[in-house]
Amino acid sequence: MKRRDLLRGALAAGLTAPALAALTAARTDVDQTLSPDIPQDLADLEAAAESYGYGYHGQQPARVLADLVADFTTLYPLLTVPQHAPVRARLCRTAGQMAGMTAIVLHDLGSRRESRAWFATAARAATESGDDQLHAWVLSRETMVPLNYGAPKAAADLAERARHLAGHRPTAAATLAAAVAARAYALNHQSEQARAALEAADALMNRLPEGERSDTWLTYGEQKHHVHLSHAFTTLANTRRARESQQRALELSAPTSTMTRTLLHIDAAACAHHDGDSEQACRRTIAALTALPDGYRTGLVRRRAQDLYEAIPAQHHHERAVQDLRDVLAA
Repeated sequence: MKRRDLLRGALAAGLTAPALAALTAARTDVDQTLSPDIPQDLADLEAAAESYGYGYHGQQPARVLADLVADFTTLYPLLTVPQHAPVRARLCRTAGQMAGMTAIVLHDLGSRRESRAWFATAARAATESGDDQLHAWVLSRETMVPLNYGAPKAAADLAERARHLAGHRPTAAATLAAAVAARAYALNHQSEQARAALEAADALMNRLPEGERSDTWLTYGEQKHHVHLSHAFTTLANTRRARESQQRALELSAPTSTMTRTLLHIDAAACAHHDGDSEQACRRTIAALTALPDGYRTGLVRRRAQDLYEAIPAQHHHERAVQDLRDVLAA
């Protein structure tokens, strides 16, 4: 009776701050008894993970990284208290997604050691969640660390682990694993294995359910598929197929996809080199790099441009375009 009188008194003046506080207290008292095992923040964190999956959206990677890690730390108190198994699985799944996406940003920024550490955390969380497809996704994304930073054999081994874990069903993780395996084999001069993996990736892509085709870090859309094909075919010196994928990927990439579009332009420059025009390759790479805003001319983009420079035979290094590229990379 006393509480009823307090509520009536608080509400008599309308929905004032004291009235809203009284309503909140009444609701949370009962809410906590109804669902003590479901943290109130869990749905918000799951939604945040989904939102981060849409990528940079024109934001600098360092800013996205700060936001991701801030939300990731919110999981800590929820994971330190006992939870029912289904809730614990959801928490671990969200932790795996967020840790994996943090690792992706660190990889893009060129921080290989930190990226691998975050991928390891993501893999442990995915394992505890019981979600094999998430675990395969983590391993597939981790493959891109050795893939893009000079260890293609290690990348191929990691990609094959991801393919085994993902299985043969057409899932985003299975398709991604086949695509990155193709890139690793191409870089490792295993052309036959690369072509077989490309065929597998195409076959899986053709059967991929619509719900897994959206353009996010956690799914596998057509744009992402052609980005991977572009790099694989460029590495294999199949410039016709590479250019087809570059054109399609650029058509599907938003103007704000700064890093992806730059990597595609560098792939196109590498195709020019494969076709015998190293001067044009250098000029196009310089244009791609100098068009980047501050904060992007580092990490993966710089590594890909450096790879092109190093692919040019030493006897051409005295040429003006090659020297200009070297100077841009050194800046």
